[in-house]
Amino acid sequence: MNQEMSQEPQEPIEGPQITDWTPLQDILGVAHPFFKNCLFLEGFDISSNIYAVVGDYVSFIDPGNDYTAFIQLFEKGYRPTDIKKIVITHGHREHVMGILELFRYPSIQQEKDLEVFLMDTAPEALVELVKEFGCKMTQVKNGDVLDLSGFQLEVIHTPGHTMDSICLYHPSTKAIFTGDTVIPQAVSSPDPTGGGRADYYLFSLRILMNMGLKHLLPGHGMPVAHEAQKVLEGSYAGAIKQIIGLKTPWLEGASLMARKKYLAEAAFCCDMVLKEEPDNLKALELKASCLSDMGKFEEAYEIFDRLSKEIGSYTFANMGKGYSLLGLGKYKEAIMYFNKVLKRNPAHRMAKIYKGIALYLSGKQEEALGIDEFKEEFVARFMKEVEKGAQERGLDLQ
Repeated sequence: MNQEMSQEPQEPIEGPQITDWTPLQDILGVAHPFFKNCLFLEGFDISSNIYAVVGDYVSFIDPGNDYTAFIQLFEKGYRPTDIKKIVITHGHREHVMGILELFRYPSIQQEKDLEVFLMDTAPEALVELVKEFGCKMTQVKNGDVLDLSGFQLEVIHTPGHTMDSICLYHPSTKAIFTGDTVIPQAVSSPDPTGGGRADYYLFSLRILMNMGLKHLLPGHGMPVAHEAQKVLEGSYAGAIKQIIGLKTPWLEGASLMARKKYLAEAAFCCDMVLKEEPDNLKALELKASCLSDMGKFEEAYEIFDRLSKEIGSYTFANMGKGYSLLGLGKYKEAIMYFNKVLKRNPAHRMAKIYKGIALYLSGKQEEALGIDEFKEEFVARFMKEVEKGAQERGLDLQ
């Protein structure tokens, strides 16, 4: 039975003090069928948090590493054979060893009606354990939609902490189970033994930050209502600091990330500077450049325009405005700004090349090819494409 057929609007509700297995609805203070049917048990010491989605059967998101957890659940009227599905967010012991406790129940051993979901990069020892027990094992990939006790959750592959890390997204509530990818008031460190990588971690956090999430359901610490974005930004900032150095100033870090071609992270570092110094010209210039190179031309143009108004007409702002307008397809306006640059510096090579591009794209090919710098660049790139095509077809142009 699909538990989401009659979803109610989300409304704030009063929640009692948390004890034992508790519905997320009571913890988050948000009324919704999914939160009502998802039970939470906080992990202590050597165990992660455990989430149990209940419906016609029980599904676990991380079985943790606390043998008392299942005893407490069964005391509430659930039976071992009610458990049909287990999703593993990643293969660290405190998240998965509860499987051994479940495998010890005779009724589960006899029926073997249990399905375990994990990434194909999960630890080999865990994969062998599941195979040895003989239950069904399903390897998931990014974008898969899992039916857990009648609720639909999307798999988001978030490598970084480990290579097999995943999050589970519930679109109706904009809630996400994050395992160790995002932890409130802490920053996960990449685990090299599990394939963790700092650059992958940054990219994964960036993906989550762009999802418009509201509620965070982590593998450690308490669930967070309404402020998922705030927690994500804190994790993102912490992950960047792990790379640039905890004592490195944000502006210096922005330059470092830009040199590494981590443009989104460089722009974020600039924002951290601008929170304290809204008129910091170096931060504004670097952020505008990053946004422009990322293809965010409207945002970049606004900053370049602000710079030109505050400082007056100067080459950097005019080049930036021209390039942004070029990216927006406003070729005639772009030419105007490249002309301003060339008026002050007639030998500016890049201004000539970009002006030629704007002229060419606006239909003035003959005028564009009359600019020697553009013509040289145009012919050089054309020849590279010809050579590349010939190589792909196995032809020798010599």
